[in-house]
Amino acid sequence: MHRRFARAQGAAIIALLGLKSSAELAPPPGFVFQFEWQSQDPLHGGLSGIHLSQMGRKIVLLSDQGAFSTGEISRDSDDFITNITLTPFQKLKALGQEPLAPGRNDSEGLAMDATGTAFISLEGVARVLRYDDLSGPAQNLPDHPDFAQMQPNSSLEALAIDANGVLYALPERSGGEARPFVIYRFQNEIWDTKLSLPREDGFLPVAADIGPDGKLYILLRQFHGLAGFSSKLIRTTLGPKSIGQVEVLFTSKTGFHDNLEGLSIWRDTTGGLRATMVADDNFLPFLSSGIVEYRLPD
Repeated sequence: MHRRFARAQGAAIIALLGLKSSAELAPPPGFVFQFEWQSQDPLHGGLSGIHLSQMGRKIVLLSDQGAFSTGEISRDSDDFITNITLTPFQKLKALGQEPLAPGRNDSEGLAMDATGTAFISLEGVARVLRYDDLSGPAQNLPDHPDFAQMQPNSSLEALAIDANGVLYALPERSGGEARPFVIYRFQNEIWDTKLSLPREDGFLPVAADIGPDGKLYILLRQFHGLAGFSSKLIRTTLGPKSIGQVEVLFTSKTGFHDNLEGLSIWRDTTGGLRATMVADDNFLPFLSSGIVEYRLPD
């Protein structure tokens, strides 16, 4: 199924191609749909972060090339996406008015609080930036000593924020196959390392979000070479010194989805929980950008 929508004033053209691989592989429980995007915007690609608000009608997208876009989602009575209108991607600014410099612009994790303040975690030079306005200059959050020792392409991949403004950041790699992933928690202007996520099955964290239920949701990915990617979505509770039992919400078969990275958890018009994820095409023609949605048990 192919749908092309008219250009909105000042917005990128998007083509939505539905259910790319669902005919070949059985979908996991809760799967709703996936769309593939094509855009004439040269900065549209490498999508690594997503945030949905207003019952899935407002969208913010983050690229791993230091760029962002905002837009609106139209949905039918079943909350199925019928159209997405995006503004042209803009480059994120550094501490002044200049864009983030090459080598320092690998933006990966996106978290937004209720006021619209955005926090972005970066690889390359591992750090977290705060944006009171995504179009404006950044502010550096304090670093943790571990950040400087992280692998350049496997550092602060996932970022989430809770209702109290506490940030949770996860690196993509833990430093050893039997070593848990540290969950870096930022509160009272310092990072602590009391929380961790067990590492198992070869899956690596790529995105996180705190749902409206207050639980921590983590999207994990495993790469299988030419066969493609498999994805897993888990959730857990957060305690002062540890996380709770990990619940697996779905695990996709290899190749069912492309390179899922960003994650946003929200409630639809019926009050049900939904997970919306975005695929990163790495600006390569044989991968695709797109959106995937699942209904989740509450």
